[in-house]
Amino acid sequence: MESEFGNGRAPSFCRPASGWGSHDRGLPGLNSLQQQDRFDRFLREFNEERPHEALDMKRPADLYTASTRRYDGLPELTYPFHDRDVVITACGRLCLHRKKINISTVLAGQKLGIKEVDEGIWLVSFMHYDLGYFDLEQKTLQPLDNPFGPKPLPMSLVRHRRSDQDALFSAFLA
Repeated sequence: MESEFGNGRAPSFCRPASGWGSHDRGLPGLNSLQQQDRFDRFLREFNEERPHEALDMKRPADLYTASTRRYDGLPELTYPFHDRDVVITACGRLCLHRKKINISTVLAGQKLGIKEVDEGIWLVSFMHYDLGYFDLEQKTLQPLDNPFGPKPLPMSLVRHRRSDQDALFSAFLA
């Protein structure tokens, strides 16, 4: 099959990243500073130069207004009902009795509360959420159910809502 380019190959529908726009948005920088520079240039173009159809061909920078509320950051975390406050290391661990317990790198630098609930068994909490338990021998967190996940409705509430919908539907048909 002869392509429009006359080279006997099918045309490619993917251009290299350097073919789109004024700079190489798709290619990573050689180091984190170069990558940050490319990201900053992309943000500047996206927010200040390019109009957006969803914004009636206005630029996001034209419509942006700063919040009137001041952000003071998170409050200092305290755990008065726990035995200790610990700070998670950069590699996601807490250190206790010369042992390193893996928690999560997501919490690196955060203060957690730990409370011994049985001999060598500790409860780990972040803010007002209990995350799970660890024992000093296994040195791994055994998580509890996800406190941030969806919560299913009790069955009685589901049946009640269904009967309300049926009653509304019946009233509509009448």
